[in-house]
Amino acid sequence: MPRRKILVVEDDAGLQRQLRWSLDEYDVAVAGDRESALSLLRRHQAAVVTMDLGLPPDADGASEGLALLQQILAVAPDTKVVVLSGNRDRSNVLKAIAMGAYDFHQKPLDADLLRLVIERAFFLHSVQQDNRRMLQIEADSPLAGIVSRDPGMLKVCRSVEKVAPSSATVLLLGASGSGKELIARGLHRLSARHDKRFVAINCAAIPEHLLESELFGHEKGAFTGAVRQTPGKIELAQGGTFFLDEIGDMALALQAKLLRFLQERVIERVGGRSEIAVDVRIVCATHRNLKTLVDEGTFREDLFYRLSEIVLVIPPLRERVGDAVLLAQHFKNRFCGSEGRSTMHFSPDAIAAIEAYAWPGNVREMENCIKRAVIMAEGSQITTADLGLPEAGAADDSIDLRAARDAAEYRVMVKALARSGGNIARAAEMLGVSRPTLYDLMAHHGIK
Repeated sequence: MPRRKILVVEDDAGLQRQLRWSLDEYDVAVAGDRESALSLLRRHQAAVVTMDLGLPPDADGASEGLALLQQILAVAPDTKVVVLSGNRDRSNVLKAIAMGAYDFHQKPLDADLLRLVIERAFFLHSVQQDNRRMLQIEADSPLAGIVSRDPGMLKVCRSVEKVAPSSATVLLLGASGSGKELIARGLHRLSARHDKRFVAINCAAIPEHLLESELFGHEKGAFTGAVRQTPGKIELAQGGTFFLDEIGDMALALQAKLLRFLQERVIERVGGRSEIAVDVRIVCATHRNLKTLVDEGTFREDLFYRLSEIVLVIPPLRERVGDAVLLAQHFKNRFCGSEGRSTMHFSPDAIAAIEAYAWPGNVREMENCIKRAVIMAEGSQITTADLGLPEAGAADDSIDLRAARDAAEYRVMVKALARSGGNIARAAEMLGVSRPTLYDLMAHHGIK
């Protein structure tokens, strides 16, 4: 195996030799100033950097070292920087940690302790790279963006895999922000129509008098402003999938036209006379109770039964055990990359607040919350204040001892796996059990 690369940034020749000797199991590159350090970092792409803050031309201060730290984290955000400091550098070390340095080691150097710190840094870097690869695999998968360990959500995903190859019309029911469009896109990617277009329209976002033209298109001169023939969204989805979001907000008159299309698979443009055959897969979604709307007379009963050939109910985030922290970690990693922030982590109080909050806006609210926190947080730690969430309250008690024990055992295992990023060894350590015991418990509860 090739030796792991480490970059040592130190201007003292004696310390350079000492560090080379102490770290002889690594492939060590040495730089004595900021310019050469950046050059070697780009060339060797070292996962770990040790650096002294006092570099020329400010060898007695920390301005040059802090500037280099900022540049390292901008060029390679995942690099783990270990600051080597003297007793008088405490304030500058704290500043470096707040900027994103991984750890510090105090001079005079203790070779064994320094190697331990560096090994931990390499391990964390490796875990993060594995997570990044897993996220890339997820991004390339048909159900990209769906991050869950909840049995209810996993059941929905399995249903998507079964239903997607068919031509059945699918109705997705779930609260706003719960991921209905992600499921619809998954249905499209897993179907035989995946190489054709996926066209989406939100029935609640378009005024009633414009929605008909958006759906079915219009002929030139059909109404004031119709200066040319325009195909509708259904026609544009020819051969692919057409997603109607918030179908429960569609007006009754349009519901009749949509029902005719579903029965005959032909459309007529507004102002047109000829019928146009269209072959599309219909997927609909709503956060409203369509049966209640049928009883109230605001939604056609025949259209309801036509749309609900297959019904998938997406659980809200508050009912998805362990998914809140899992999604929070997922969004944190994504936004740290897109916003150019170095690796960040949640404080224990932030984790507790994420788990306790009900998330009425579901995954969409979670995504916006974590993005704001990543942008606004000072340093590498995200706190409850950065998230803007209330403090975690006390958990509810159960009076059924066996059910409570099983439920608590399941919840705490899922939480530990979420917090550890799926690392079994770290999760077992958090839970205070051995790895074989954790594997047995996971098998017992059906956790993969």
